[in-house]
Amino acid sequence: MLTILLDAAAQQGMGGSQWSFWVMMILIFVVFYFFMIRPQQKKQKELQQQRDNMKKGDKVVTAGGIYGEIKEIQENAFIITIAKDITIKVDKASVFATADDAQQSQKEEKK
Repeated sequence: MLTILLDAAAQQGMGGSQWSFWVMMILIFVVFYFFMIRPQQKKQKELQQQRDNMKKGDKVVTAGGIYGEIKEIQENAFIITIAKDITIKVDKASVFATADDAQQSQKEEKK
């Protein structure tokens, strides 16, 4: 289809080359949207939904690689127990997966 458009534009002369430029730009944008932007937005939405569904007692992994268990949930942060009597406050955006999910994905990558 693309070669047909380019051939038609070449036959029309200079006015056609302007038109074909815009067609190419639109096609490039469509490809970027469906292969890069849309999947990334879907992934971010799933990640946000996973964070919203976390509850007290869930095992989590932070962006820094700290494993722990949710002790308390605040509006923008989690209080995580990482060892006996040791708790840290972590921003919700830095918690990426439950510990079980992280271990399962690592096992799948090794296979």
